[in-house]
Amino acid sequence: MSYWSWDDSLSVGIDVIDEQHRRIVDYINELDAAHLNKDRDKVTQVLMALVDYTISHFAFEENLMTESGYPLSEAHKKVHESFTAHINNYKEQHENGQDITRQLMSELQIWLTNHIKKEDKHYAPYADKILNRKTGWLRNALGRFFK
Repeated sequence: MSYWSWDDSLSVGIDVIDEQHRRIVDYINELDAAHLNKDRDKVTQVLMALVDYTISHFAFEENLMTESGYPLSEAHKKVHESFTAHINNYKEQHENGQDITRQLMSELQIWLTNHIKKEDKHYAPYADKILNRKTGWLRNALGRFFK
């Protein structure tokens, strides 16, 4: 059984963004499995991948918001920056030998749920217009890049 299951309430209605969010949920579940197996090396590996993927996802979202003229893009970017700093703090604690896994997973689940439902759903209509203008091959490539 997974720690967290994706459900449609987390969908912003844009496939490429939803797939990226699903991948973050998958990383959280991988983190849980590594923790349950008491595999610190795997926790480290998943944590690093999760941080890298999240940063790439944020950059993707921020580019869409800027390109689409989303009026709250700067505020949204600041939320991303704050969250990234917070996660990097967890990463440092982990590197210093602390077991942060459960607390991190809980915070990630709460934060991601709230962020998607309250922040990301607001920019989705703007981003969808931009993505619909992209040619089919580019949209598919974006989806494959972030799987």
